[in-house]
Amino acid sequence: QVRLVESGGGLVQSGGSLRLSCAASGSIFSMDDMGWYRQTPGNQRELVAVITSGGRKNYADFVKGRFSISRDNAKNTVYLQMNSLKPEDTAVYYCNAERPYTYSDYDRGLEPYEYWGQGTQVTVSS
Repeated sequence: QVRLVESGGGLVQSGGSLRLSCAASGSIFSMDDMGWYRQTPGNQRELVAVITSGGRKNYADFVKGRFSISRDNAKNTVYLQMNSLKPEDTAVYYCNAERPYTYSDYDRGLEPYEYWGQGTQVTVSS
């Protein structure tokens, strides 16, 4: 069973920095595409950043130039370095592990490979 555990959230002043970590277990981590998402009350979960198994990175426009995602396959951990934080970055941040779901997987009756952590609260004060 895949397990994802986030850490590193907390309270920080506007303009400050935090680094989130997500430790994975129960999977071949190097094969997983890893992402960070965030959610505020009453809103849908939104993508913040993703790093593929091959190391390719993609960011939401609202964090480009401020946040950086990285992974350490030896430690089965993905990180989100958050700089120049703004009050609107306040949210619960979730770690996600996914793999591409193919027609072959569907034909074989496999479930999509998608796992979530429990989330970590990030609060940015103005």
